[in-house]
Amino acid sequence: MTGNIHFTASQAPSACNALVELVARYGNAPSDKADVVVALGGDGFMLQTLHAMQGRDMPVYGMNRGTVGFLMNTYSVDDLPERLAAAEEAVINPLRMRATCANGTCHEALAINEVSLLREGPQAAKLRIYVDGRLRMEELVCDGALVSTPAGSTAYNYSAHGPILPIGSEVLALTAIAPFRPRRWRGALLPKAAEVVIEVMNPERRPVMADADSRSFRHVTRVEIRSASDIRHHLLFDDGHGLAERLLREQFV
Repeated sequence: MTGNIHFTASQAPSACNALVELVARYGNAPSDKADVVVALGGDGFMLQTLHAMQGRDMPVYGMNRGTVGFLMNTYSVDDLPERLAAAEEAVINPLRMRATCANGTCHEALAINEVSLLREGPQAAKLRIYVDGRLRMEELVCDGALVSTPAGSTAYNYSAHGPILPIGSEVLALTAIAPFRPRRWRGALLPKAAEVVIEVMNPERRPVMADADSRSFRHVTRVEIRSASDIRHHLLFDDGHGLAERLLREQFV
């Protein structure tokens, strides 16, 4: 397997140094000839790598050369082929976002973690929420709202007091960000197949941006979100430290 590993690294010095070490030890197969991609960096770089590998159906194994590294494994130069051979695989589907802007343009993007709507100005956003074509919330006054996958539920979603979702739970989290009215509403758990439509009320006075894994679009008026079941990302984790275990462990810290 050592000849079928493709290494890629972020621009961080620690990641670049790790790339030199690993390539010297194991070589570096071209990405189109590789069986596995090893990504060196942090969680943000892992998301970039997964997006870049979309449609390749190739597993990605991360080693942490960043800060948090929730999606990454511990860095070590030794025993990499053995670690890869014993690794646990997690398969995740991203979210597909379609955002309509005030000027009439439409934009599509994919999000492995979450799709979020955030106020752009000093005034709170006013949002109207539909689930599967049915109006569920007439008016949510807030700093924003997000829809998260299980894989992304420990990120922005958790910071906004949303629930951590077990991997494979077939649900999405709809979470309010700093809600003002209804003041105590913290969100909802939705079936994975649900389509969420969020409309922006008074977009001229209360502008809102939409973000899908750091791809942002300003002055949106309507955002449609659903799981992209036709796209599968394969993440590899060291044996005994899989994504399901990490999501469970995170609830007890």
